[in-house]
Amino acid sequence: MEQLVREKTASRMILDGATLTPEQVYAVAHDPARSVEPAAAALRRVKASNALVKSEVEHKVVYGVTTGFGPMASHIIGRDKLRELQLNLVRSHSVGAGAPLPEAFVLAAMVGRLNTFLTGYSGVSEAVVRQLATFINHRIVPIIPEHGAVGTSGDLVQLAHIALALIGEGEVFYRGKRTKAARVLKSLDIKPLVLMPKEGLSLINGTSMMTGIAALLAVWAERLTGIAIVAGALALELVHGLSDALAETLHAARPHAGQRDIAARLRELLSQSRLLRHRHELQARVSVIEDSYVTPEQIQEIYSLRCIPQILGPVIDIVRKFRNDVTTELNSATDNPVVDVPGGTFLHGGNFHGDVIAASVDQMKIGLIKLTILAERQVNFFLNRNVNQTFPPFLNLNRPGLTLALQGVHFVATSTTAHSQSLGYPHSLHSISTNGDNQDVVSMGTDAALIAHKVVENAFIVLAVELIALAQAVDVIKAVDRIAPPSRALYLKVRAVVPPVVEDRAFSGEVNQLAETLKADGSFDFR
Repeated sequence: MEQLVREKTASRMILDGATLTPEQVYAVAHDPARSVEPAAAALRRVKASNALVKSEVEHKVVYGVTTGFGPMASHIIGRDKLRELQLNLVRSHSVGAGAPLPEAFVLAAMVGRLNTFLTGYSGVSEAVVRQLATFINHRIVPIIPEHGAVGTSGDLVQLAHIALALIGEGEVFYRGKRTKAARVLKSLDIKPLVLMPKEGLSLINGTSMMTGIAALLAVWAERLTGIAIVAGALALELVHGLSDALAETLHAARPHAGQRDIAARLRELLSQSRLLRHRHELQARVSVIEDSYVTPEQIQEIYSLRCIPQILGPVIDIVRKFRNDVTTELNSATDNPVVDVPGGTFLHGGNFHGDVIAASVDQMKIGLIKLTILAERQVNFFLNRNVNQTFPPFLNLNRPGLTLALQGVHFVATSTTAHSQSLGYPHSLHSISTNGDNQDVVSMGTDAALIAHKVVENAFIVLAVELIALAQAVDVIKAVDRIAPPSRALYLKVRAVVPPVVEDRAFSGEVNQLAETLKADGSFDFR
């Protein structure tokens, strides 16, 4: 019984409006056993904020509370219509189009929105907070169409679909089925939320959709970086790389944080390598004489091997900044107006504008494209005998010419990398004025995050191809007992999914399975 209590406590996540992390968002979005609960202190802030809204709504002009929205803000609304105003806002904006977003994205957005309310700046009632938490904990996932958000005044259209489900309208995914929200709420004896003044606006006015997706992207970006580093270490072993390219003094002479950290990680991974070479050993074999001559020894590796810290260093610097931006946004108030309880007033501004996330997600996307390019070039090195001058064509373990080995899978790495390159333009630059020109500079943050997710998926595919190639190279030179322990562990993970390619076979499913396995494997995460 005591163990069961501990397990239940461990699966419950306390949200306080201040300390939510991307990992916590990821955990709730991917683990049905995870539940959320508002912290008591945060609920007190919510109640205080809501009390100010109630006390001021009777005699003050407050945007979106006693007025219309956007260009209709000059329209003052009568007291008897304030609830209807909020209902109309939610219904009128629940007009998204296209395929439903993945359930994990929607859950992430809901967790982010709940945490935003717990900062105490939104003015919503405790009932809104409890309803959101109930939906998350029961895994009642509102159906949000892909298209509709421009990311200024927040993700209005997409968040409106969450609000619509909370009031018992629209559709949801529940237990793997698409169904009416009203039907699910009735079956669970959950009462539909009744919107009070400002609550419809608070539910849809903010960056929680783009930020929720970005939180998941932050976790995957760190995972991709970690995989690329371990893959790079194994690649260096397989070519008998020279250790001075990773020397601490070398990287201290150019002390960018990411570069130094990745070099340090590579030194750690390769500390027990029996295949890495050292410069003094090379010097002993290569003498300087008066006449020129060609040595068979490799003096320096190509850039995709020698410059791993210099290439991935800027990537991890970008990923770290991205994590910080996302974490700050998860714990921020992104409403308008913001309810200032100590000042007893409403602050009208633009905290709903998504440019901080949109710009950061675009930069992160570009970093991951560079990571993907690096991985594809490493694939090319090992499959192209004209370049490596060591391994059989396409790492053939059988009869080159008759069997083609990994020739076909290189096309996958090449085409997938090219696809990501075509997605590299920063989507946050695609600002188009809308909303009667009230929203004249927009962020496009959610679409930027969705495009970045495609780049993430592509990166996992290309890294899966690279790991298949590296594992095959290990088998070609029969080095499984000579590579460093971390490299051996990586080899075994690959081989658990993809056996060696000896006789030609169709292994598309194995490539996809390995990519999905890597995407879900938190043991690679690198910060």
